Amino acid sequence: MVINFAKTTDGRIIHDLMIKAFMEYNHEIPPSSALKETAQSVSDALEEGEEGLIAYEGNKPVGMVRFQIKNKILYFYRLSVIPNERGKGIAKKILTFIEKYANKEGLSSIRCKVRMSEPKNIKLYRSIGYDVYRGEVVDKPNGINTKVVTMRKDL
Repeated sequence: MVINFAKTTDGRIIHDLMIKAFMEYNHEIPPSSALKETAQSVSDALEEGEEGLIAYEGNKPVGMVRFQIKNKILYFYRLSVIPNERGKGIAKKILTFIEKYANKEGLSSIRCKVRMSEPKNIKLYRSIGYDVYRGEVVDKPNGINTKVVTMRKDL
């Protein structure tokens, strides 16, 4: 497996991986907002300074993550592994790559938000040293609230 930093021209690849991974949340209430993003909105975000990583098995993209750095903290989101590649440690490899990068850049912490309705994701992050930092309720435009936790790993 190879993990590369996304180029600004990789918006379509990132979007495709994200949609394939997030389709399982289509029936959640509310559905993940990731499913409303477009290849163009991802490309625009990359052009505006958002960063991303893409994991490849051979020449095939199998996973990705998007992130931003603010105030010495790396915030990642939309961690995605396509369904038929799950269970192979790809997400952990992506997160290990992020952690090495954050350490190299002298950052103080890595954080992400996770729906409380997704205990398997919380378990994944806990298994590699993340702790629940705080909980909150996110108000969605459709009036449905979503309970999330912010998880962090101090470096």
